[in-house]
Amino acid sequence: MKVREYFIIISTVVVLAIVGIAFFWQPILWLFLLVGPLVLLGVFDIFQISHTIRRNFPLLGRFRYVLESIRPEIMQYFVETDTEGRPLNRILRSLIYRRAKGLNDTEPFGTQMDLYHSGYEWLEHSMYAKTNPKNIGEFPRLIIGGKDCKQPYSSSLLNISAMSFGSLSKNAVLALNKGAKMGNFAHNTGEGAISDYHLEHGGDLIWQIGTGYFGCRHDDGTFNEVTFKENALRKEVKMIEIKLSQGAKPGHGGILPASKNTEEIAKIRHVKPGIAVHSPPSHSAFSDPIQFMHFIKKLRELSEGKPVGFKLCLGRKQEFMDFCEAMIYTGILPDFITVDGGEGGTGAAPVEFSNSMGMPLREGLIFVHDTLVGFNLRKDIKVIVAGKIITGFHMARALALGADGCNSARAMMLSIGCIQALQCNTNTCPVGVATQNPSLVKGLVVEDKAPRAQRYHEATIHSFLELVAAAGLNSPAELTRDHISKRVGLYVVKTYHDIYPPIEEGSLLNIDTIPKEYEKFFQLTRIMK
Repeated sequence: MKVREYFIIISTVVVLAIVGIAFFWQPILWLFLLVGPLVLLGVFDIFQISHTIRRNFPLLGRFRYVLESIRPEIMQYFVETDTEGRPLNRILRSLIYRRAKGLNDTEPFGTQMDLYHSGYEWLEHSMYAKTNPKNIGEFPRLIIGGKDCKQPYSSSLLNISAMSFGSLSKNAVLALNKGAKMGNFAHNTGEGAISDYHLEHGGDLIWQIGTGYFGCRHDDGTFNEVTFKENALRKEVKMIEIKLSQGAKPGHGGILPASKNTEEIAKIRHVKPGIAVHSPPSHSAFSDPIQFMHFIKKLRELSEGKPVGFKLCLGRKQEFMDFCEAMIYTGILPDFITVDGGEGGTGAAPVEFSNSMGMPLREGLIFVHDTLVGFNLRKDIKVIVAGKIITGFHMARALALGADGCNSARAMMLSIGCIQALQCNTNTCPVGVATQNPSLVKGLVVEDKAPRAQRYHEATIHSFLELVAAAGLNSPAELTRDHISKRVGLYVVKTYHDIYPPIEEGSLLNIDTIPKEYEKFFQLTRIMK
């Protein structure tokens, strides 16, 4: 007998029993307040046609959907180990929370990592360790600005990566910006334009210009020089970043769900409210590398000489080579390049793009750095990285592989209360970080969360500098690929210098010195043979 038939029989028997007993004891009719709705739900399940489980298992089938809806919470709190969680495991989340709250961030009893698992990495320490600066005022800064830059920016080695108002709530933006102001580090606006919340506390801004040109667009979505200049000249704006692609969804463009596109956000972005906003996959202001370099020059001129750079997740290597050749041809150089990794975060992205598109950070960073070195451009351009930069070791590894500085988004979100609920794209973020629901946003108290962002930043920079000192180095700039070792097999360990041998400076400028792995990009294979 099928469960559906059991339900019909049991429901009929229970209803008839209650009615029969009511002839002798009427108070039993109160049971219908419990039994009635359950029977009606079961009957509805039998006749609906959308869910086979509920149709075949009336009433009982609903428990499957209840359990499925709370599966992420069950996994996070009861099933996954400290090292298994994704995108960030519990060890990393706990570290961020403790640093943000100013609590003890040490661990007892030794590492939980499997040191003999392929892929394990470590920084090589020195017997002649240095003393690490204790005062934040002594922390090193990064000067960003090339030969054509009139307003170089003194940047922290760790800044807030791009997250738009719209993806984030107003209180989250306020907390991050106030934390940046308190800690003297920069806050990237994301492509969603500059809002009043980015300006209220006066934190340093990196204004990101995406393919939608939000905050500097005409009604038809094309670039607007007038509104760009108005925003670029704000004293809070320290640098301009042209977003070519994002690690979590390269080649796709940003996504703002309709539920998050409020009247206020639509006004800031110059779009219609209440509709899903999809940024174009590519820019309309330029269509080739030469035009792109001239666009960089135009933005630098309109901003009166502020640093201008671009952000990309590396895709086709040939296209980045074309950029470098265009730099040499035009003599126009970006002041910085931000390299995002395929492991980067996002508020919303198609699964295929998040999982299967975009070069991972380490490989992308190495190629960008080496290519700039090969074209003799690296000394004039700063390289910033983003993509799961959480701890001091992540910073050390990035600088050893070729970066000058780092950006972090998800760690900064966690520092102000994010619990990795994975509801960023549904407007139901329970802690008010990634939602526009006023009742949820109200729960995030800016005055409490801003100092947490500042404390996380300071503690992570301090940890990074401790690692640099333990390696016997006087400056983060001294980190090289020789300082990071990686297990590539049970009995095989290599440094990143072994895995990715560095390229000779200027070697891509002469046909006789082009490394073999670069020959195909110059289409010279036949000639060189």
